[in-house]
Amino acid sequence: MGFLEVMQERGMLAQVTHEEELREYLSSGVRTAYAGFDPTGDSLHVGHMLPVLALRRWQQAGHRIIVLLGGGTAMVGDPTGKSEMRQMISEEVIDQRAEHFKKQLAPFLDFSSPEKGIVVNNADWLRELMYLPFLREIGSHFSVNRMLTADSVKARLEVGLSFLEFNYMILQSYDFYHLNKHQDCAVQLGGDDQWSNMLGGMELVRRKERKQAFCATVPLLVNSQGKKMGKTENGAVWIDPKLTSPYDFYQYFRNLDDDMVEKCLYYFTDLPAAEVKRLGNLRDKEINDAKIALAYETTKLVHGAEEADKAKAMAASLFSGDAGRPSAPEVLLKASEVPGESINVVELLTLSKLFPSKAEVRRMIEQGGLSLDGEKVEVHTFEVLTSRLRQADGIMVKKGKKSYHVLKIQG
Repeated sequence: MGFLEVMQERGMLAQVTHEEELREYLSSGVRTAYAGFDPTGDSLHVGHMLPVLALRRWQQAGHRIIVLLGGGTAMVGDPTGKSEMRQMISEEVIDQRAEHFKKQLAPFLDFSSPEKGIVVNNADWLRELMYLPFLREIGSHFSVNRMLTADSVKARLEVGLSFLEFNYMILQSYDFYHLNKHQDCAVQLGGDDQWSNMLGGMELVRRKERKQAFCATVPLLVNSQGKKMGKTENGAVWIDPKLTSPYDFYQYFRNLDDDMVEKCLYYFTDLPAAEVKRLGNLRDKEINDAKIALAYETTKLVHGAEEADKAKAMAASLFSGDAGRPSAPEVLLKASEVPGESINVVELLTLSKLFPSKAEVRRMIEQGGLSLDGEKVEVHTFEVLTSRLRQADGIMVKKGKKSYHVLKIQG
């Protein structure tokens, strides 16, 4: 099957322009597609995965990819899905994050030769643009009236949209035009929330270059209630193992709602469609087999087989009901971070980054969902003896029903 057929079979195609024309275009040779990622955060997260996997499917179909890192567009900030203007980030931080993104994307995609795939950074052309020539050459092709109808703009008009952010669509469109001109790239892939921005680039290429250009989007990663996935009580589910451990990553997918399992098996694994359908049809307790398959395959894709094996074994140990203390991922603290004889439980769990804020720790305590070594923590004034953290076994921290970590002082 070709790219479009695979994407449709796996439910990964939300919208596509000129579908029959694109189908014919793809059948007549090796073609180039790109997807862009703005380095506005410290790491890629689960929400970035579908565009990444769309590029992967594109390569698997025998075509060439371009990963575009938004070192230029990150200086402006995409207003899509944001209720207020993003915090301004320095060029130095943006460039550091772009390099980190580049390393994170390498395991998913093949960059072994320029014929298979390349990574570019739009800072290389956007930061050097001259304002008046750019307005005359590109701005004349955009209608303000039409730009105001874009969802990303409409949603912000009532609360305020800066002129800086208003320019984002034009800059993203220029990226497509630049890659078409210099890399013969005719297809942009992206999340469905980027549809308006992507259409702007496609129309710019068709208008200025008089060449074929296409857009295809992947669905947003949402649950059955329409709520964005990829978040936990600790914040985003990151690709970086320093921010979200492979075990926590595994557990996120292991604990998905039943009605999301089949969809995510199609999205995040290479399992054949027939096997996905079989797993998706499991019910009651048997659905756990499908969840384990999803968690394992997704963790293997992101962190490798060794980490996936360890996470699976650790989860089995924790929830098997066997006697004795189960294994759990360790969180290590420096002795200098806990110098006294005791430390407040709220301070400790925030310091260890097991919770994103003190308010989250207090909320978990109030809900009765926090225990240390099997003993429920009843009050947020509870003091933890540092001597317990120095023991070889450390302290087993249980958050909610299924999240376990061993907290100890390093060395």
